[in-house]
Amino acid sequence: MYEALMHVGLTSTEAKIYSMLVELGKAQAGILSRKTGIHRRSIYDALDRLIEKGLASYIVENEKRLYVPADPTRVREIIEREKVEIDAILPLLLAKFNEQKQKQETVFYRGKEGIKTIFEDQIAEGKDVYIIGASHHANELLKFYIPHYTNKRIKRKIRLHALYAGARHSTPVPLASVRYLPSRFASLVSTNIYGDKAAIILWMHDPVAILIKQKDIAMTFKNYFDALWEIGEE
Repeated sequence: MYEALMHVGLTSTEAKIYSMLVELGKAQAGILSRKTGIHRRSIYDALDRLIEKGLASYIVENEKRLYVPADPTRVREIIEREKVEIDAILPLLLAKFNEQKQKQETVFYRGKEGIKTIFEDQIAEGKDVYIIGASHHANELLKFYIPHYTNKRIKRKIRLHALYAGARHSTPVPLASVRYLPSRFASLVSTNIYGDKAAIILWMHDPVAILIKQKDIAMTFKNYFDALWEIGEE
């Protein structure tokens, strides 16, 4: 029984002593030491802490100090009080947690495997992908992977909305809406927006990327995409 009391903030020693007091009704420190096998000095220290917590008190009978347990419902009161205290600081804890989490939501990737990780994240997200500066280099650098990505995308019914610059795509892109911008918009950098995320990819021999999970940033890039889409040609 005493093990359960350890989950409400009592030490093993405190829980054993309180349980024994409940069983005995009242007892001297020496008797508690013999019954529990806990050293007498530790008994006194634990009893003092139980008194501070409101779980024990003492009376004097025949000039002897006898320790008495508090009503077990006091345990529930302690739990409820601690819950109120936790609820009071929870907003601050959540704010700090989210602040730190926000800092961790910018991830850097290097190499082809890193880019694959971003594309697999798009599949897992399951939302339409909007691409500013869709790159022809993607098929060249990931020529063995792109077909697998495309098959997964089609299976999940994830539609691409791609803005290319300059040269037309040689073959139709499955499940995609494509528009073209003037060649002056051509760049090695492309931005993939999906859900609350934006991935900025530099398509070179050893590609690098930054994945940002931040709703406001993703929305800003999406607005930029929408503006460019209006001037793009089919």
